[in-house]
Amino acid sequence: MVLAIGSGSTMFGLVNDPGFWMYKEFFSLSVKDTLISYSTLNTIIGVGGLVGVLILSPLVNG
Repeated sequence: MVLAIGSGSTMFGLVNDPGFWMYKEFFSLSVKDTLISYSTLNTIIGVGGLVGVLILSPLVNG
């Protein structure tokens, strides 16, 4: 349950996230480009985590 909640919480990057601004400055991107790429990356990570939870769920539940 904790893994599913944690994965779902990373689905979309917001501009008030400090990681968003660090990503923007590190890669010298505009706010628009950062929003697109950072949100896409976070969504891929979140969906990957949820898929991992769904795959591992039958193994844990027996």
